[in-house]
Amino acid sequence: PSWSVAWQRCFHLARLHVQGGQVLPENPGQLVVQGEDLGQWADRQRRQWDSLKVAQQWLLKETLGLGPLQDGERGVAAPRRTRAEVWAANVAAARQYREREGHLEVPHRHVEKVGESEQALGVFIANSRSRRARLAAERVTELSELGMRWV
Repeated sequence: PSWSVAWQRCFHLARLHVQGGQVLPENPGQLVVQGEDLGQWADRQRRQWDSLKVAQQWLLKETLGLGPLQDGERGVAAPRRTRAEVWAANVAAARQYREREGHLEVPHRHVEKVGESEQALGVFIANSRSRRARLAAERVTELSELGMRWV
């Protein structure tokens, strides 16, 4: 096969487990065989279904009864946010913090809750300060208008 030996090894161990009348676990850490976490492996196959070869998908379906995660199933990752969206969320957190506290002297470990999301605001502020020279001028201006102390 054109896929890795590691994949073949995990598949073989999972197949032996299923042929023995057992069910593959859905969560990592529930079944470790010969040093391989088969729950984690099975979960990864379901999550990365579209990147598998057709033959791998067939083997997983026919031999192990696995298929891709369906919408609404546990752990379906939210779509990745763009850099602009991440920046906007961090600036919104900074604005909220500034309005509440009156300054942007944010402790490094501070996490700001904005609506349903949480932003690592302290890290964002520290990183912005250290990367000022590489930030776009409009971003420097945006933070400066919020009262950012750059040194």
